[in-house]
Order: sequence, then structure tokens, then C-alpha cells
Amino acid sequence: MLDLKFIRDNKTIVQEAIKNRGYKLDIDELLELDEEHRKILTEVEELRSQRNKANDEITAVMKVKGNPKEIIAGMKPISQKIADFEAKVDEIVQKIDKIKYIIPNIPDKSIPVGGQECNKIVKSWGKNPHFDFNPRSHIELCELLDIISFGIAAKISGSNFVLYKGLGARLERALINFMLDLHTKKHGYTEIFPPFLVNRRSMTATGQLPKLEEDMYKLKDDDLFLIPTAEVPLTNIHANDLLEESQMPVYYTAYTACFRREAGSYGKDTRGLVRVHQFDKVELVKFVKPETSFDELEKLLNDAEEVPRLLELPYRVIMLATGDISFAAAKCYDIELYSPGVDAYLEVSSCSNFTDFQARRANIRYRDKNTKKINFVHTLNGSGVALARLVVAILENYQNKDGSIRVPEALIPYMDGLAAITPK
Repeated sequence: MLDLKFIRDNKTIVQEAIKNRGYKLDIDELLELDEEHRKILTEVEELRSQRNKANDEITAVMKVKGNPKEIIAGMKPISQKIADFEAKVDEIVQKIDKIKYIIPNIPDKSIPVGGQECNKIVKSWGKNPHFDFNPRSHIELCELLDIISFGIAAKISGSNFVLYKGLGARLERALINFMLDLHTKKHGYTEIFPPFLVNRRSMTATGQLPKLEEDMYKLKDDDLFLIPTAEVPLTNIHANDLLEESQMPVYYTAYTACFRREAGSYGKDTRGLVRVHQFDKVELVKFVKPETSFDELEKLLNDAEEVPRLLELPYRVIMLATGDISFAAAKCYDIELYSPGVDAYLEVSSCSNFTDFQARRANIRYRDKNTKKINFVHTLNGSGVALARLVVAILENYQNKDGSIRVPEALIPYMDGLAAITPK
């Protein structure tokens, strides 16, 4: 959420940011409501001053045993006006908040302006594999190795769900443990195991609501949502908290299942594990001081990149343009792994700096140790990384002619020494 004073003082900047994101929003209504709100508050303060003066007069009259009846009678219309104005203020504040919550963050000046076509490749790592045989897709490999069943999952839950079994389930668990160990033992994150259901306030704080409500799984009777990402519960750990500067930076990581209703249209690049309603993910979240947040974004990106590097998977890093970054982000990098099955790159991580956008919505602040001034923190998050597409990349990049899969060297200790998954 943007600061209302910032919007008021920087109307042109905000309008340009909205335009560059491809949004169509009119902030003039917001500014008109803001002006009306401030005008009414001034009038209310004047009326309260009159009421306080009348109260003083009543006290003075009663001290000399006089009759304050006329003064009291004169106060009634003032009190009624105050009540009417306060009701009007509440109504205006609700309208202001409704508009404020749909205004996106201001994109950082360092990112490209434009839509998805303007995204910029900033790094490539590793070499795409060259096979001396016709490589199989991960769907074919899953069937051949009997490690993942899409058919059984469909019977249980419907389309776009996955059932891991045998060595497939072990591979999934091994990857989760590998990534959590990496981020906690090497990168300094504190592991969290959060609830998978969150309330409306939490979803609004991180920016999923109100914009993306139709894409979320919701428990209507309880007004709770299944999390689309661990970013939501991790960020809300410090909702309404005042942190001391000495506590910062704060780094959290968590494994969770993630749930998203929108799983994409049918096609060869959306079948199997590529787009599913439920998937596992290891998430990274940071709470940092404003002046360090963009340096912290680069560190966060490097932390996430270390996953494919250690697994020796070819990947690239994309800096997203203004029209492609998420609603709450000021700057975002995507990490994409190469998938031989579709001969394309698949996103496995988005690493974002939200500046103080989420912190304002969640009211997360810190106290400067020298000035004692209270400021909003900056929040960052990134996938470290998403499991389903990571499994796709491992299966397709590490496959052999006979359909067996070599286990990445870094993962062998997590697979109880197993070096290959072979057809039965």
C-alpha cells in the first residue's frame, strides 16, 4: 500500500507507474476523497474546540451556582454536527481504503518499462543438455519409472493434481530437506512451519487480496484461505509488530504446500507437473532496513540460485519489466530452469523487493537505534525454490537412454546413497 501523502505529493509519478504497469486506475477520485476527508477533519476539530469551550463555561457557571441550561442547549446542535461529521469521516475512510488497496506498488527505476516482451535476461548458468537419443518428457518418465501418478491423483481430486509414490515421494522429500538445510545452515534463515490456512487480513497484507481472490481456494464458512505461497504466513508473523533495529535483518524460510485454483489452459507445456493446483515450495522471506533492501534482494536471488547451481541444472535469471512484476513488487527477478521436454525454460522462483508496500498493509515497523524514529521495514521474498518444476528439470535433464534418472550428486546423501532411479 502506498502512503497517501506520497500519492498526494507525487500524483504524476503514481499515474506514470500505474500506466507503466498496464493498469487502468483513476487516482483523482482518491485525491478528491482525501481533500474532503481533511476538510471535514478540520471542521470537526473546530466544533470540538467549541464544545470544549462550552464545557469550560458550564464548569465556571456551576462554580458560582448559576444555571448552565442555555449553554447546554447550545451544545446539542454542536454535538449532533460532530456525530454527523464523524459518521461521514468513517464513510470516506472506507472509500479511501478501498481505492488505496487496489493501487499497485511503484516499480523501481532500474527495471525495464513495458510488458512481458521487455523482460531482460541478466544471467545464464550451465549448458543445456545434448542427448544422443530422443529425450522423454517428464510425463513419460514418471510413467516408466512408476514414481508419479497423474491418473490416480485425478481419480482422488480431479485434474491438475499429482500423487507422488515410492522413489518419487522420496525425491520430493529429499529436495525439501536439501533446500531447507541449505537455507538454514548456510544462508542463515530461521526455519518456520506455518499454518496452511490464513485469514483475509493476512492475504490482504501481502497483496493477494483483493486482486486475486478468484484464484484462491477459500473456506467460505470461516473466511479462511489455503495459502498460495508461504510468503503469506511468513510475512504476517510480524503483522502489527514494532521491531528493534538490533533484531534486523530477519530471515525466514519454510516448506509448505501451496494451493492455486488457476492451473492454466490445456497444452503440452501445462500438462503433468508444470501447472498444478497443489505443489510444494520452499520459501524465503526477509524483513530489512529500507536502505539495505536492494542489496538484500541481490543476496536473496543468490540464495535461490544456489539450488540449481548445486543440483547442476541449467538456468537463467530474468529481470521482469514493469508490466510483468507482481502487484506488490517494486523489483523482481525470475529464475527459470531449462526443460528439454518442452524445449523451454520454466519459472521456479520469483525473488521480489516489495519495499514498504506490504509493511504498510501489515503495519510492520522498526525503531532506529540512534534516532528512535519509527519507520516501516522493507519486505522481500523469493521461492527457494518451487518443487514441481524442479522435479521436472531433474527428471528431464538427468535422464538416460533407458529411461533411468541419475540422481544429482548433491542430492545423493538425501536419497540414502541412491545414485539412480531405474525402471522396474
